[in-house]
Amino acid sequence: MSSITINSTLESKASVLPSTHPLALHDTASSRLVQALRGHRPEVTPVWFMRQAGRSLPEYRALRATGGSMLDACLDPALASEITMQPVRRHKVDAAVFFSDIVVPLKLVGLDVEIVAGRGPVFTEPVRTAAQIADVVRIDPALVTERGGEVAEAVARTTAMLAEESAVRGEPLPLIGFAGAPFTLAAYLVEGGPSKDHLGARSLIHSDPVAWSDLTAWLAEVTGRFLALQVQAGASAGQLFDSWAGAIAPADYRCAVLHASAKALEPVRALDLPGAPEGVPLIHFGVGTGEILADMASIGVDALGVDYRVPLDVAVDRLGARGSDVTLQGNLDPALLFAPAPAREAAVHAALEAGLAARAHVFNLGHGVPMDTDPDVLTDLVRTVHDWRAPGAA
Repeated sequence: MSSITINSTLESKASVLPSTHPLALHDTASSRLVQALRGHRPEVTPVWFMRQAGRSLPEYRALRATGGSMLDACLDPALASEITMQPVRRHKVDAAVFFSDIVVPLKLVGLDVEIVAGRGPVFTEPVRTAAQIADVVRIDPALVTERGGEVAEAVARTTAMLAEESAVRGEPLPLIGFAGAPFTLAAYLVEGGPSKDHLGARSLIHSDPVAWSDLTAWLAEVTGRFLALQVQAGASAGQLFDSWAGAIAPADYRCAVLHASAKALEPVRALDLPGAPEGVPLIHFGVGTGEILADMASIGVDALGVDYRVPLDVAVDRLGARGSDVTLQGNLDPALLFAPAPAREAAVHAALEAGLAARAHVFNLGHGVPMDTDPDVLTDLVRTVHDWRAPGAA
């Protein structure tokens, strides 16, 4: 484990995004996705898929067959940008989502982590004790920015390719950046890898709340810098993934998790794009989070990702007063990708109709694309979403 002992805090001075940023230069601010995230409802509902880039595509598998690890691919600008673009070309989705992994920033700061096929992120040294946590949080989060040149280059390559694809389609296509939320990253770190119940992280909240607070505050800065790095390089929106937030009791989420998630978004909020006072739109997504949707929306995000367990109109009700302030994203059950076409189409239409209860709607799955999904099903699903019109629409 790294013994770097420099501490830093994020610069308080706002960074100015250049006039060449796609939100300005390529007018991704007028794209279906960005418009919907900002609360406007385009005639055609925008659609993209979590995990749309990667293992479900034969062209991805062919590209990866040349060798190298998953993290090697994430940090290879030519490879990462090409993988990001593959589903955009094939499925005609309304946005690209950057091909990377939530543990990339932890790799950049020097933690020993690999993504093991069939398992997921695995850390050589789990971080479980107060002494181990103290060692980790001494690592300077600024290393994410200093060592993130390949990430920035990959984003820049991707946005250039998206501009070319946009010219062909005749509509702007944005890139979505993403990062892992502090709780999910902490769960991996404490357990040393994937876990069914995340008991180590959940118990640490109570057994050593000071160490837990230190760890999640540090992770908020690390992952926040990673997301800001993508936005500065050209991403037009950002999503914070809290894959395991549903594993934690709502009271613990509010007391020991939510603040760190809010802090993780601050680096992007500090970015300034002249002529775009609305800023860079942000999405907050978690799995199994039906009981904490209002809490997730409370940190000032533009959109809330809803998993497949809660219908979108029910999600609006659970948001209460905040229901009119956020766009909803989701939420077809990925299992429907394997259902007969009529059942799948009916479920897509049901999700679109439920999405009318929100101020605006971005169609997505209720979780990521499964590895053995037929790509033609996703292409057909995009057409179904794009062909649908709200009742009474012209």
